[in-house]
Amino acid sequence: MRTTFSRQTRPVRGIRSWWGKAWQRAVEEAAYSDAELRPGRAHARRGDVGAITVEPGGLLAACRDGDDAWTVEIAIPVLEEAAQTALVEAVAAESGRIAELLAGHLPHDLVEHAEEVGVELLPFGGELTATCTCAHYLDPCPHALAVLIQAGWLVDADPLVLFALRGVDRDDLLADLHARTVLPPGSALDARVSGDLADDVELVVDAAVRAERLLPLFEAGADLPGELV
Repeated sequence: MRTTFSRQTRPVRGIRSWWGKAWQRAVEEAAYSDAELRPGRAHARRGDVGAITVEPGGLLAACRDGDDAWTVEIAIPVLEEAAQTALVEAVAAESGRIAELLAGHLPHDLVEHAEEVGVELLPFGGELTATCTCAHYLDPCPHALAVLIQAGWLVDADPLVLFALRGVDRDDLLADLHARTVLPPGSALDARVSGDLADDVELVVDAAVRAERLLPLFEAGADLPGELV
């Protein structure tokens, strides 16, 4: 599934999450030298990058440079099917993990759990490959680095963007977790964990329904019904 995010503005307080900083370190590793990284940062901070499209395995955006605009494509490896399944199982293994993810927080123990079963969620520099329509002789060029830096702002605000890049879509993740809550339990422990997970998913769905019903009323300036607040 493709998702396009509107033009980004630099976070007022900068990158604050540990996973956002990990992404930025990967971008720095991917850069050939500071000669490309410095102008890349300048492009990102000036807002020269347009809307960013996120899809499994890649990013697509345009970057303005003076009177010109160049098209940037970023590739990042998608997890194999078995690794995607293992990642979903890691999310389901502890009650509260999906709620944290949907609240914009990536639990450190979730990433450690995934790594223990051979799933690398956070990229390293060598995994971030880029092409740009500009004439720069190195990849990633400053335009591609600008897109990568702004992609890090997206990941910092919503770690599920990272999941989407790795091939695990938000809606598919929720559907998979929901399906797990209705499977027959294999043990008392499975039953407890499944019950906790069902509660998490139910709370998330309820919050989404409330938000969908409240938003039109809020935009119209109407009084909000107490039962939905």
